[in-house]
Amino acid sequence: MTKVIAMAGKGGTGKTTTSALLTRYLLQKKMTPLLLVDADANANLNELLGMKVGLTLGKIRKELKGELPPNMSRDQFMELKIHQALIEEIGFDLLVMGQPDGPGCYCAANQYLAMTMDKLADNYQYIIVDNEAGMEHLSRMNLRTIDYLFITSDPSARGILTAKRISDITAPLGLDVKHQYLLINRAPQPLPSLLQEKINAAVAETGMTLGGIIPTSNDLINQELSGESYLKLGDDAEIIQTTTALFDTIFAMDTSQ
Repeated sequence: MTKVIAMAGKGGTGKTTTSALLTRYLLQKKMTPLLLVDADANANLNELLGMKVGLTLGKIRKELKGELPPNMSRDQFMELKIHQALIEEIGFDLLVMGQPDGPGCYCAANQYLAMTMDKLADNYQYIIVDNEAGMEHLSRMNLRTIDYLFITSDPSARGILTAKRISDITAPLGLDVKHQYLLINRAPQPLPSLLQEKINAAVAETGMTLGGIIPTSNDLINQELSGESYLKLGDDAEIIQTTTALFDTIFAMDTSQ
């Protein structure tokens, strides 16, 4: 059965970076095929994966305002276009929401995306949703069941507080989240004791499990500055060794339950 992995967290806390590193991990472990959904209007997951984006849901939304092909309903046209928007790579496909066409929300696009994801789900082992800040976006996508919710934070009180609030709001939004993991990105080493206390408190007061602490990585900085795909990072890179151990533990905890 297809499993859904969603990212959440305050803006700038590493949701997209985590999505890219998770993609590399799942590809390396041959836990494929994958469907990646970049649901952030400021889409850049493709850049971390070294991919170019053509058609997005934002562009499709604009096309829907024009004349439709004869003998084709709006639902049929939207479904056709979403299939065309899929960027296919070895082991995974990428679908990008992109910018909206003028003011307004993605409510209609999210509904069509949810419908298409339902139809496509059986083709994939995992679906990874790189979400914008907050949780309402996931609610609008009708993702009622999320197998893994990775809530990211930077090493700040505001980031951890936001992570706690996100964890608390999942139930009121009607989201069925099986596992919640808190990930602290760009953490200093050693970890300040006050930061550790705030992390422990957030975990104790919510349904989150501490997924891991990910330190600042020069490998990621250099990879991004050079425009190289995170998928090309070597197994000997410290960030890859750290995240491999982290994801190994998370997925092992799931299978043991």
